[in-house]
Amino acid sequence: MQMTEHALKRAWRQIAAASDLLDDAMLPPTGTARDQYAQRAGDPGGLFLVLNEDGTVRGYHSPYREVFATQDLDQVLYFAAEEAVRNLAEHIVAHSPGHGPVTNLVTGQADMLDQINPSWGRRFRSGGMDGTQTAPPCGRDPLERLAWMAGPWREQDPYTHLAFFRGEGISAEHIALLHGADPEQVATGTRLSDLRDMDGAGRDYGDIAWESFCFGQAGDWAFLMYHETPPGTRAGSAALSRLGVTETVRLSACSAKAIYTFDHTRDGHRIDDDWGVLELIWYQRGRAPYYRGGRLDFLNQAIRRAELDHPELTGEFELYFHALETALGLQLPRQDIQEGTVQAAQWARANGL
Repeated sequence: MQMTEHALKRAWRQIAAASDLLDDAMLPPTGTARDQYAQRAGDPGGLFLVLNEDGTVRGYHSPYREVFATQDLDQVLYFAAEEAVRNLAEHIVAHSPGHGPVTNLVTGQADMLDQINPSWGRRFRSGGMDGTQTAPPCGRDPLERLAWMAGPWREQDPYTHLAFFRGEGISAEHIALLHGADPEQVATGTRLSDLRDMDGAGRDYGDIAWESFCFGQAGDWAFLMYHETPPGTRAGSAALSRLGVTETVRLSACSAKAIYTFDHTRDGHRIDDDWGVLELIWYQRGRAPYYRGGRLDFLNQAIRRAELDHPELTGEFELYFHALETALGLQLPRQDIQEGTVQAAQWARANGL
């Protein structure tokens, strides 16, 4: 059966009639083109359904941000119900005595979807499109491996950029040199604390920090942390590939503009569903941030697992970082960075070389 607005509204009425949680008014607004978003949906953020002539339904959270496309009526109804219970859950937790706006938000959504359709509750808990197995609980401290960095990183402490590199037999030292590190400091094993001690030699550490970076290996990934690479220094994908790098993850913070980005590449190609570099502020608790069923759907699933496992994490950046650690294995050595024993160097050009 080809999807039509009439068929969709009729199916929604049947679902709503069997549930105490839903009513006809909760069906997201519909249209025939995405440029109708502002007229039909109002402010960006709410779900808007576009029905194409071929029966495909596309969901939008803004005039420019498509979040799913399907010809499956059950999937459309599920996404509509997911939007409806999110709004209900936000209202309930915001007006519950002794609870903040975050407490039990995601579990509340899951429980309400269970009441409407148990298979929808399972789908929501998995974070996937349909039939995806829910991942097992992580069973560890969520701030242990990477998410501890989320708080200070928002203030660009200790550095603005976090870059991770994975591949067979890669060397953090070689990657650092490729990016323009001082070869002598790399060879002698200079530590971050050594650079901080330069503050007493008539230089402000803030200037030194801007001309330096730290690096190392954690799990399967080599990492660099820096503010800016020297002008004219560019470690392109071809050069990284020659060092054995097959995958990169880059995160950047600009606290003054509240912009935080995520960029994931594999074998020289960006994994982004044609969205380009992704801003982390798109993520809102209880709502999958990336295209449903797309190339980053594995992150949607990891984020949902983090939300369910750790409602005590009130910071969405902490949840996001924990999901990155779960899905990709990203780590940063907390003690080494905080104590300054992580390997570090100045940029060769900044050092006059």
